[in-house]
Amino acid sequence: MRIAKITATTVTTAALALGLAACGSGEQPPTSSPSAAASGPAFAGKTLSVWRLGDSNPAAATYMEELNAEFTKQTGAQVKLEWIPWPQVADKFAAAATGTGPDVTEIGNDQVPMWQSQDALEPITDIAREGDRSQIPQNLYGYETVDNEIYAVPWGAGARAVLYRKDWFDELKIEIPKTWDDLVAAAKKIQADKKGVDGFAFNGGSDANHLLAAFAWSEGGEYAVKEGDKWVGKLTEPGFAAGFATYTGLVTDGLSNKANLTHDTTHIRTRFANDKVAMYLTAAWDLSGIEEDSKGKLKGDKLGFFPLPAKTGGTAPSFFGGNDIALWGGTQQADLGKEYIKLATGKTWADRYAKEGGLLPVYPDTLTAMNEDPAQGPFAQAFAKAKAFPADPNWSEADATKAVLQNAARAVIEGKKDATTALADANKELEEILNQ
Repeated sequence: MRIAKITATTVTTAALALGLAACGSGEQPPTSSPSAAASGPAFAGKTLSVWRLGDSNPAAATYMEELNAEFTKQTGAQVKLEWIPWPQVADKFAAAATGTGPDVTEIGNDQVPMWQSQDALEPITDIAREGDRSQIPQNLYGYETVDNEIYAVPWGAGARAVLYRKDWFDELKIEIPKTWDDLVAAAKKIQADKKGVDGFAFNGGSDANHLLAAFAWSEGGEYAVKEGDKWVGKLTEPGFAAGFATYTGLVTDGLSNKANLTHDTTHIRTRFANDKVAMYLTAAWDLSGIEEDSKGKLKGDKLGFFPLPAKTGGTAPSFFGGNDIALWGGTQQADLGKEYIKLATGKTWADRYAKEGGLLPVYPDTLTAMNEDPAQGPFAQAFAKAKAFPADPNWSEADATKAVLQNAARAVIEGKKDATTALADANKELEEILNQ
């Protein structure tokens, strides 16, 4: 396995995405440039394999049909589209890395360093910053840039906010929480009225760090910091420890049921749809699933979002997530794949991808316009303070495979370790994984 050295480009606070002025040539119409049009006949009769991640839904299916039709119109090539359900993504990528993969794939931004280190992605530096893409803020390319080469283009940004039962809030005359104490009070008031409900759901599953990180970052904590060429864990420092205490306190203080310690967002969503959760941290893409799981009972004015309050007041930082689009390593259709990426990440199609997929747009003017939107405003506000996990190929092992922090939290909640010991042990394990 080739482990690459991450470039000095850092993934900083995503407020830059709101503040940077666009300096590109402006929006391009969804038609090919002269050079692309001229190359069209050369691709006639060819087929491009494209992977999308997750389960399809009507809006996403329509978007892909129209994007692919435009691509065929411009290039003459056909698209073979395959949807990869989230639980299967890791296995599919692993198999494709040693065998046959797609030509182009959607990919989580924090997954880029890991798969690049395994030669699973081709560099696309030559197209990543041209045309409309010159407007995408440079800091959004932190995960995507390795050894001064760019391996993916940001397609849609991800931030988390609190999804809540607006109908319950209205019924019990609860105001939108502005502080963490407000949120705890709201959760307990709902629990007093509705037995067996998690006031605020604890996430201890595969995406647990999205919630833990928000608490830790709001206290000034960090997971690990690169010092020279070595990662130094920061889990035992006061800021992270304070956030960790808030996180485990969701269960030990009774806001969330101890029986659900290993549930991730997917499980929580199902319980939310069945009237077992009042609030949890997630993104807008859960709404369609909730409507389906609840058989149409939960939708519209019964639901709402608000930014997660920080423990000390204000808005908690959100995980700087998002989805990219990349060229798969070893593709025999590199030129055609680049044409697809160029089309999909142009402003017209990228804005649609984000808006119709429950993500935030990567183009600054479109993102800024969403601040006052009732549905997307909470996510835009959270994204303004967004941060990232350690940009290292081995982070996924610590986060998902070894579940370092999830295991530490479970040990504390179950009384097997005190918080100081659990964090010290986790810090040692995190350093070993990141520095291997």
